[in-house]
Amino acid sequence: MELEVFHLIQVLESTKRALIEKDIIKLKELSDQTIHSACGIQDSGSITLAVLDYSLSKLLERKEHMKIKNWNQFLKKLYSYLELAIRALKEEKYDKYEGYLILARKSLSSISVNLKPYIQEILRKASINKASKLYEHGLSLGQTSNLLGITQWELTEYTGQKPEPEHKQSVDVKSRAKLALEFFS
Repeated sequence: MELEVFHLIQVLESTKRALIEKDIIKLKELSDQTIHSACGIQDSGSITLAVLDYSLSKLLERKEHMKIKNWNQFLKKLYSYLELAIRALKEEKYDKYEGYLILARKSLSSISVNLKPYIQEILRKASINKASKLYEHGLSLGQTSNLLGITQWELTEYTGQKPEPEHKQSVDVKSRAKLALEFFS
């Protein structure tokens, strides 16, 4: 079995465990790991899984599931999709794997009619968040927005709002002025 497939199976198993344990941090970590590996292979299944994990972490974080009557039924349905995705990977049926993840993602919207707009907003924001991670890893704006089904405008708007990475050092005003004077003299 290919190393990347083995990794995806581990992520799916860990996703199930994290949901059972209500481990929000683990779901976010799994999402970040998956998006990092998706940069290399750029498969839609990995990206869908990353968005799904991140969205689930946000749902758990906001504890909205406690107000949902059929949360446990939803989890059973979700677990079955994750199991089917694992089986498809083991059988090297990658189209089916991606299809089951899409169904898992769609099942989020069917949790509650009242929460559907809220959940769709979580999914949209998760897609934008994961798109920014792909963009940070070097994928072009166009590729990234196409992979996640968001507009380039949404991605640009989001990445423009993010703070500068800590490793970039800013130059104070005096140093910038000195550099400018040296440049023009």
